[in-house]
Amino acid sequence: MMAMDTIVKLIFIIAFSVVLLTCSYQRSEKDPYLAARQLMVKEDIQRRGIDDQRVLQAMLKVERHLFVPDSYRPMAYADRPLPIGEGQTISQPYIVALMTYHLHLTPEDRVLEIGTGSGYQAAVLAELTKEVYSLEIIEQLAGTAQERLRALGYKNVWVRCGDGFYGWPEHAPYDAIMVTCATPIIPERLVEQLGEGGRMILPLGDKPYHQALTLVTKRQGKIERQPLTDVVFVPMTGELGKGKK
Repeated sequence: MMAMDTIVKLIFIIAFSVVLLTCSYQRSEKDPYLAARQLMVKEDIQRRGIDDQRVLQAMLKVERHLFVPDSYRPMAYADRPLPIGEGQTISQPYIVALMTYHLHLTPEDRVLEIGTGSGYQAAVLAELTKEVYSLEIIEQLAGTAQERLRALGYKNVWVRCGDGFYGWPEHAPYDAIMVTCATPIIPERLVEQLGEGGRMILPLGDKPYHQALTLVTKRQGKIERQPLTDVVFVPMTGELGKGKK
């Protein structure tokens, strides 16, 4: 016969297992994409070298399917860009994680994002930093992204419709700047708004389907460039398209 303390332990283990299964079921019912998001983080991000736990947790927390059109939700956690309307796309998850990873963000950082799009990247940044200021040149996208981020509870993100070429000088200097659209040059105005020791990451290049993801660091007023990998982004428009620097 089993001792009474053994029986009590078995009952406790069974009860605890039931609680875990119930909680897991409730989470999956509330978020049917949880398993897909976990797989995305493990296979498409962590396995490819992104080992910053804060970045991984942010990618796991932000629900990408809420940032894409309903018709694309079944593909929300595939490692690929998806259309979001107005001729724009949401970047593939790995690139979002990679760009975020290389900025080495801290909880006290103030970040400027150029190219809000759907607001997905801004949400990831908001999980990691104190303040995020995001510029989107397409009015419809800016308005929709602002509403979406507010509805999701992001109170540390501000979205404005404007030309990213000029940045957002009212809140400068920034600890980090992320440019999510391709540019043939590093805009001088963005460099001016980057604080000392600040980092900027951007797709640099003038070819439509080929840019170099580049990390820029500002030291004593000068910039240092570090090419990271080849990428493909939609081009920055506005004043940059007129050949200004």
